[in-house]
Amino acid sequence: MLRTVNRVLIGVVGLVLVVVGGAALAVGLGLNPPSWWIHDGRHDVLLDDSERTRWQDAGWWWPTVLAVLAVLVLLALWWVTAVLRRHRLTEVLVDTGDGEGALLRGRALEGVLAGGAGESDGVAHAQVQLTGRRTAPEARVRLRLEPHADPGTVLYHLTTEALTHARDSAGLASLPAEVRLTGVKHRAERVS
Repeated sequence: MLRTVNRVLIGVVGLVLVVVGGAALAVGLGLNPPSWWIHDGRHDVLLDDSERTRWQDAGWWWPTVLAVLAVLVLLALWWVTAVLRRHRLTEVLVDTGDGEGALLRGRALEGVLAGGAGESDGVAHAQVQLTGRRTAPEARVRLRLEPHADPGTVLYHLTTEALTHARDSAGLASLPAEVRLTGVKHRAERVS
C-alpha cells in the first residue's frame, strides 16, 4: 500500500507543480492569460493586499487554516516515517533452550528459504524478504514460475518443505508467509 501512496502522492504533487509553474512561466514570458486565471499579467503578484486580508475578520478562517495545516503536517510526518522505516528484518532471535538466545542473520534465513523454494520444479526465480519482529518473523515470498509449472504443486512444496524446514531450524512457533506467484514472460508455443 505504501508504494501506491508514494506513487499517487508524488504524481499529484508533480502534476500540480508542473501546471502551476508552467502557467506562471507562460504568463511571465508574456503570454496573455485567460480571463479566469489568477494572474492578470507579467507584473502581477501572487496575492495582493485585498486577497490576503479578505477573510481576516471571519472567526472561522484562522482555525480552519491551522487545522488544515496541522493535518497536512501529520500526513507528511506519517509518510516520511513510513518511507524511512526499515521493512526488512535484519536478525531473528532463535531460542536455544538454555535461557539464552542466539541471533540468526535475516539474510541467511532469506537465502535458505529462497534456495528451498527455488528447488521446486518450474520455479525460475525465488525471492524472499523477512518482515515483522525478530521474535515473530513473517516471510514475503515471490516466485516466478516457468510456463510448465503447476502453481498448486509449487505452493505445496514451498509450504511443506522450505517453510517448514526454516521454521523448525530456527525454532520458531510459526512462520506466516505471503506468497506471490508470477509467470515468466515467454514466447507463445506453437501447437500442431
